[in-house]
Amino acid sequence: MKKALAVDDSATMRNLVKIALEAEGFSVDTAGNGQEALELAKRNSYDVVISDINMPVMDGLQFLKEFREINKRTPVLMLTTETEARKKEEAKRLGATGWIVKPFKPEDLVKVVKRVVR
Repeated sequence: MKKALAVDDSATMRNLVKIALEAEGFSVDTAGNGQEALELAKRNSYDVVISDINMPVMDGLQFLKEFREINKRTPVLMLTTETEARKKEEAKRLGATGWIVKPFKPEDLVKVVKRVVR
């Protein structure tokens, strides 16, 4: 079974990602901020990580930077309302695999995830 990590400070958004991916046969862990996600990533292996950018405690870009120090391979999709080119460039530089803008259709998320997960 493929395993995903959904990181977002919005419980509604975490649940939306979880439901969409579980319908496709994924097992999904969730975290409310980058720090929680990093702790989970240190203990578990994931096939894909989907992370918001704007979160308390540790934002998505800092999480991405620290996650890439321990895991270079797992695809990381940034799921955010951010449309700023500068943020996208920074995320790409830090190792983001892709970018999904909120609001999104669950089927669009699934398509992107299937494209990056081997």
